[in-house]
Amino acid sequence: MGRIITIGREFGSGGREVGRRIADELHIAYYDSEILEEIVKKTPYSEEYIEEITHGRPISLFPIHYANSWGPVVDPHFQQAIDVYQEQTKILKELATKSDCVIIGRCADYVLRDMNPFRIFVYSDTKSKIERCESKGKEGEPLTEKQMIKRIRYVDKKRRQYYEFYTGQKWGARENYDLMINTANSDIKKVAKMVAKLFD
Repeated sequence: MGRIITIGREFGSGGREVGRRIADELHIAYYDSEILEEIVKKTPYSEEYIEEITHGRPISLFPIHYANSWGPVVDPHFQQAIDVYQEQTKILKELATKSDCVIIGRCADYVLRDMNPFRIFVYSDTKSKIERCESKGKEGEPLTEKQMIKRIRYVDKKRRQYYEFYTGQKWGARENYDLMINTANSDIKKVAKMVAKLFD
């Protein structure tokens, strides 16, 4: 089996950069937004819609009255979320089979568990997350510190819900990963080089 590295990460922790740099150090494929692009190609849904339903837990079953009887009916959005997850699972397995790679998020550590991936989780403290988010910068009105903290917590909550719904495992729990990386006050370049050496 080849080198398959999965990266779970908290928002603002620099997990994407860690993954990108590890892939560069090892000269292997890196998959992040590329997975989304493949899902768009293979489903009838837009990129924006897929982004929406792959962040957080999908809508669950709800009862409605139909033909004089009550029963569970699947909400269309729920079924679409499941369809997207199933397609995503196929894509992840295809990519991991094709070559050595680093895969960002998308429950890849769980989806590829039979392929024995090296599972990394990247986290950081709030102060470092805020500084990292501010340094990246985005167009539009800058967020206040309070707004930034709220945004970080919201995204992490959605990631947790998504991961735990589909895997039945606790997001960020150390027993589900092979390496936990705290990027607070760390040089991500050096961190990536050290991790890459594990695969020499």
